[in-house]
Amino acid sequence: MGIFGRKSTTRTATPTPAAPTAAGPELTALTGDYTIDPAHSTIGFVARHAMVTNVKGNFQDFTGTLHLDGADPSRSTATLDVEMASIDTGNTDRDGHLKSSDFFKIDEFPTMTFRSTKAEALGGDDYRITGDLSLLGVTKSISIDLEFNGAATDPFGNARVGFEGKTEILRSEWGLTWNAALETGGVLVSDKIKLVFDISAIKKA
Repeated sequence: MGIFGRKSTTRTATPTPAAPTAAGPELTALTGDYTIDPAHSTIGFVARHAMVTNVKGNFQDFTGTLHLDGADPSRSTATLDVEMASIDTGNTDRDGHLKSSDFFKIDEFPTMTFRSTKAEALGGDDYRITGDLSLLGVTKSISIDLEFNGAATDPFGNARVGFEGKTEILRSEWGLTWNAALETGGVLVSDKIKLVFDISAIKKA
């Protein structure tokens, strides 16, 4: 999924697509299939609550794979499967409401999935992955901006790559329309949701 490149000391404010360049041996060495390590990764979200504060949460149970192409990042791919029952906002009552028919309807739609359709190098350590996000029986295309955090071998001999990602979606586009009006104006839950990713992935032998 086009999520690797040399670390740079300077960054541009607005990345623009870069023309393909010859990959060095250190990038080519990253080519291969990877499994996302959930113990060292986070799939999270941020929602505005009552118009005045942010509520943060994440999913505890997910699996994912990456195929990285060091010579041609545009040929990289990614998959992600998230168990919606594993949602965790730090409040049991709120989590129960999110699992109910007002929101995620986990009995009917237990899984959220992402399947990449396009990967782009934006220059430096910046990349963009586009793909289909399926939730509540609705599939829509989203794009995630990524920053490559590096590659390393851990003490157990695992070859790892890491990256951070973020995007914004409108939950109403997936049928998540429940809300409550506030006496002071506005609504209880924002339509705009920020999705955040902090990923460590292990190369398959």
